Amino acid sequence: MRLALPAPMLPATDPVAFDAAVRALAGGAVVAFPTESVYGLGVDARSPAAIERLVAVRGREATKPILVLVRDLAMAATVAASVPPAARRLAARFWPGALTLVLPARAGVPAAITAGTGTVGVRQSTHPIAAALVDGLGGPVTAPSANPPGAAPAHTAAEARAYFGGAIACYLDGGRCDGPPSTVAVVGDHGMRVLRAGPVSEAALRAAMEGDD
Repeated sequence: MRLALPAPMLPATDPVAFDAAVRALAGGAVVAFPTESVYGLGVDARSPAAIERLVAVRGREATKPILVLVRDLAMAATVAASVPPAARRLAARFWPGALTLVLPARAGVPAAITAGTGTVGVRQSTHPIAAALVDGLGGPVTAPSANPPGAAPAHTAAEARAYFGGAIACYLDGGRCDGPPSTVAVVGDHGMRVLRAGPVSEAALRAAMEGDD
């Protein structure tokens, strides 16, 4: 779904513009914003209606879970049913950073977040704008890449707007984003498994779990 007129491009460093983006999130709207790797699409991860809007706008694949950004492990626990000791060790060592922890999902988390897996991927971002959005909303924010399925990721706010036009509330322009995607690791009571290799190596993860820093 696209609207005829593009949504506004807002300078992410402008407090007034940033507050407008936070209000849009709180109202259930979709906002494009910069992350460490590419631009993402954010909604309030606690709101089923907002998640439905995100899926309708982006065309998210039903079998692909949606990443959630959090401020800390306490906020992660609002979407995760449990945070095993191993996950706490890894978060203490690598958060904020390029590590997504896949944890058991709390009952009531919107189905599109988990995509039927029963798990939720959470990360604490190092990008100041992404982190500030989470703080401003006071809750977890989604961060799937700001592109339709199969299209190239958006590295600038302009590229994101070229994809979605007026279908989302606003585009927070924080400059070009060109970082690698995060390492993704499933962490449970019985160990850890890397689903996607990234900046944090498996060896570093296992060393942190064993207390060998």
